[in-house]
Amino acid sequence: MMHRHPKVMAAATASGLQLARAAVCSSHSTSVPITARSGVCNLTPIISFASSRGTRIQSSSFPHSPMQLSRTIKTEAVKRIRGPTEIRAVANDNGAPSGLSIDLRGKRAFIAGIADDNGYGWAIAKSLAAAGAEILVGTWVPALNIFETSLKRGKFDESRVLPNGSMMEISKIYPLDAIYDTLEDVPEDVKTNKRYAGASNWTVQEVAESVKQDFGSIDILVHSLANGSEVSKPLLETSRKGYLAAVSASSYSFVSLLKHFLPIINPSGSTISLTYIASERIIPGYGGGMSSAKAALESDTRVLAFEAGRRYNIRVNTISAGPLRSRAAKAIGFIDTIIEYSMANAPLQKDLLADEIGNAAAFLASPLASAITGTVAYVDNGLHAMGVGVDSPAFSELAMPQAEKSKTPA
Repeated sequence: MMHRHPKVMAAATASGLQLARAAVCSSHSTSVPITARSGVCNLTPIISFASSRGTRIQSSSFPHSPMQLSRTIKTEAVKRIRGPTEIRAVANDNGAPSGLSIDLRGKRAFIAGIADDNGYGWAIAKSLAAAGAEILVGTWVPALNIFETSLKRGKFDESRVLPNGSMMEISKIYPLDAIYDTLEDVPEDVKTNKRYAGASNWTVQEVAESVKQDFGSIDILVHSLANGSEVSKPLLETSRKGYLAAVSASSYSFVSLLKHFLPIINPSGSTISLTYIASERIIPGYGGGMSSAKAALESDTRVLAFEAGRRYNIRVNTISAGPLRSRAAKAIGFIDTIIEYSMANAPLQKDLLADEIGNAAAFLASPLASAITGTVAYVDNGLHAMGVGVDSPAFSELAMPQAEKSKTPA
């Protein structure tokens, strides 16, 4: 249980993603929180499945009414004999809540790189869905059958539950291999590989064309892709082939996705990728060119923000996420060590939840972030800000700030 600071009171919502806002009345050094009423949306999940190579998962419980920013918020100026003017936010006459919400109703998102329910891509999809967005997914071709089967059998039902109790809907799943831009780029041995048997239209260009044919346009593009076949090798032992493969799969794949999807992204749309602190700090064991690929991704984010912003009015941002014990991260081999290090050294000593990255992505994709582009948003409990590891024996005699028991999670 999280203990709340007495000056902050969260306004709960059962529908959509809401940035709970507590209006504060200030007078001298005291503050009094004003809370807003919230609404409830109860929806009964009804799920149906169809198609094996373009799976459509439908639910009547798709959230249609996330809470919106009140159209009119009254403020009262209360003059005091002493002290500054007091500003208070009060509820509307019609009783509407005055919370600031992330409202993505009517928006459509394509998330590239989901193959299970325990990674950041899935968490981002859930947060976008909770805010009202329609969800499309691109899944690596060799993992497609397992992913579709797991969904149909209800393996992911528990993790599909949204904050309001409804189920996340995935409108369609597309086979995707983002290291190939066009069919002409695919080697013959890949075309005939049994893991690709039965799949079609899975190159970046073909997927973008398929989405255009099926849905016309999208508003949000999410890149949740990374792979380095030699990630366990030090950079000095990484082959040219392995290095370039890491950059191709983890960095250029975003450039390619954006290039081919830009024509169908609506103006004022948003694109988001995922990076890691190894792009700018040394993380021993994160090798094989992966640190270089993440550095390239962050540099490309800035350049693409300029180009896509000027030409298409599209925003481009990346989230530097802290470590997560996902299936992909386990392949690195020391993810538990990295998580333990983060817990010991980050300013916020708590578990980093996938939902926290998802919620950050929902914010960046929303109109609330309409002036934010070309940025690296750190969602890592503040670990990126640290210059040293405070758990080092060298600091054993140094008095470290300790959490107050009343302020820490139970």
